[in-house]
Amino acid sequence: MRQARAWAIAALVALAGCSGGVGGGGVFLLDHPAPKVHTKTLKDVDGDLSKITSYRYPDERMYQYSFAEVVGKGKPVVLEFATPGHCTQCDKQLQLLKILLNEYEDRVIFLHMDQYYNPEAYTAFQVRGEPWTFVIDGEGIVRAVFPGRTLYQELQPAIERALALSQKVAKRP
Repeated sequence: MRQARAWAIAALVALAGCSGGVGGGGVFLLDHPAPKVHTKTLKDVDGDLSKITSYRYPDERMYQYSFAEVVGKGKPVVLEFATPGHCTQCDKQLQLLKILLNEYEDRVIFLHMDQYYNPEAYTAFQVRGEPWTFVIDGEGIVRAVFPGRTLYQELQPAIERALALSQKVAKRP
């Protein structure tokens, strides 16, 4: 009887790991609406980038908008959670995002969240570790989640998919 109970508990624990979570302790589900959380912008910190990011080479374009004001407004959003001042992989991830930002600047909004300056966003998105990248379509639905460092070859197709889904929505009568 005890052995059967132990096996049942082990099976439940194993199945719990398959509940749609994305790793690192988070339970955020794909294809669900992103939480509309306010995040700090350059305007909120009087243009002082040191009050919004620990990144050595920040791109002001990633800090122009609060996530809450752009999510679900027609343009896809790439939301990066990274604290590059304390994470070498985060620094490299932000370098990649700057390349993609230059490529998609007019069609996709790119936002960077630093743990020390936007902890509410980390909580809302259940981020457990860094870097984490979320790709959200124009309707505000999370279409891709990348826990850990991501390659261009992984992120670019996810952005293209979010763009395609956003264009379909825009064409609806």
